[in-house]
Amino acid sequence: MRVSFCQGLLTGAIALNLLILYYVSQAQQQMMEKRRDPGRGSRKAALPASGLEGGMGGLVGVGAGMVGVGGVGGEGNSHGPRVTVLLREFENFENYVGDVARSFLHQRPELPFLAVSDTPPYPPLSLPEGARLLVLSPSPEQPPQAHRPEFHVQTEFVLLVPDGVELEQGRAVERLIRELEGEGGGPVRLVASPVLARSTVQCLHLRVSLREWTATYSTAASGTSGSVCTALQGDVVVLIRSEDLFNLSVPLGRPLLPSLFIQTSLHGWKVKLLESPCFSPSHRPLFSSAHNQWKADSHLKEATSRLMRNFGLKRLLLADGKEQWHGCGKETARCFSTVRDDTPEYLYLERWTPPCCLRALRETTKYVINILESSGVRYWLEGGSLLGAARHQDIIPWDYDVDLGIYLEDVPNCDYLKNLDSGSLVDANGYVWERAVEGDFYRVQYSEANHLHVDLWPFYPRNGVMTKDTWMEHKQDMEFPEHFLQPLVPMPFAGVTAYGPNNHRAFLELKFGEGVIENPQYPNPAKKRLDRSRL
Repeated sequence: MRVSFCQGLLTGAIALNLLILYYVSQAQQQMMEKRRDPGRGSRKAALPASGLEGGMGGLVGVGAGMVGVGGVGGEGNSHGPRVTVLLREFENFENYVGDVARSFLHQRPELPFLAVSDTPPYPPLSLPEGARLLVLSPSPEQPPQAHRPEFHVQTEFVLLVPDGVELEQGRAVERLIRELEGEGGGPVRLVASPVLARSTVQCLHLRVSLREWTATYSTAASGTSGSVCTALQGDVVVLIRSEDLFNLSVPLGRPLLPSLFIQTSLHGWKVKLLESPCFSPSHRPLFSSAHNQWKADSHLKEATSRLMRNFGLKRLLLADGKEQWHGCGKETARCFSTVRDDTPEYLYLERWTPPCCLRALRETTKYVINILESSGVRYWLEGGSLLGAARHQDIIPWDYDVDLGIYLEDVPNCDYLKNLDSGSLVDANGYVWERAVEGDFYRVQYSEANHLHVDLWPFYPRNGVMTKDTWMEHKQDMEFPEHFLQPLVPMPFAGVTAYGPNNHRAFLELKFGEGVIENPQYPNPAKKRLDRSRL
């Protein structure tokens, strides 16, 4: 059988493709074996590099970015370095990333050095040979691994360093490793060394309550051989195992230290702060002008707000007693959407009412009560608000509004209520008074933007029974004997002294059932039940 030229050419091409496929398969198998056995040496490029590497602001691609491998030894060990030096936080407009890299690589040239940025820095970084830049923002022409830091750190440990530090003694890194390994498998999963004097770094206790959207910092006591705490504030270098770092949801969030310690505290991990500094500040202050310092402070504030929004933290209680709020306010919408089935969306997330919303409700309550009292409108705590006063002397932690009953005949006494047959009124303090469209009652909103509100329910007496003409579908919206309001009695509620029924237990059990004060439950258990074991 005669083979034509075209047939021969096709056969040769097929054979060549099979040969290429065989070699590619062998290369992939070798790469996987090296991943399983990191002690076999430095990892080679797995995929073609994308972008530039090193030099003038090089970008790390998947292949080019595989920096270092896990090994056994330290300095001069043939198995390779154990630590990747990682610099996460710096400002594009003024930084010393190149100087930091040169300092570490001069003392420890075998250590991989990785600068990490959200976007390509401009002006570009001037990095020495051996240092790499990883850009976290995705690029459409690159594979997803190109922007994931866990693919670019292949050592056992990561040393997180701030901008402007200097490594003076190469063995300082080994000291941190020994300290961390000496903790065994205990709760200490990070070791830190101060950059400046020890007194400039605060060792803090951090308690994060995601259910309450709050992080609380308090000062921790210092020890003689190093302090163990859950958070640090100040200029520090931090050593952490790579496995631990990349098991965090956001391993390299900004600001780095708050992001890191919020997550590690939720894992129950602790950090050990050494007494003596191992690293020196080559550039302090970091910024050469007041304007650049202002820019950096502004960026820090923006990054902190963004981080807290992403983590769902609305309130920070700082160790010095100050507060930071990162939730809703007078000029913004409230933190949750329209409530369906009496079950706000945050309950499905296993969270309670955001503290900024509770703050707005307390302010609105105080404001409305003051106006009702000064206008001669008799009122009383109703429904879930009375239940909150009985249980907590405050709003129920998962409630989303405040309810007050009022005497219908007193409505003309209040200028804000008597002319609300239609439309709404925005008063001089920005509160919105309106006749609710859902029924025959009044509503006072925190602002035009923020619809957190106090509802006013008008009742009138008829034959000794308090009643009204329009009813809602809530079981507690019902008639009740007027004697509960004769007299009204003062009760602490939401930071003020309000008025409530004279026998609040009997009143509440009439509306909600026996034992309601002692047995808390979400408003619609058919949709979401309260796990009382978590109270």
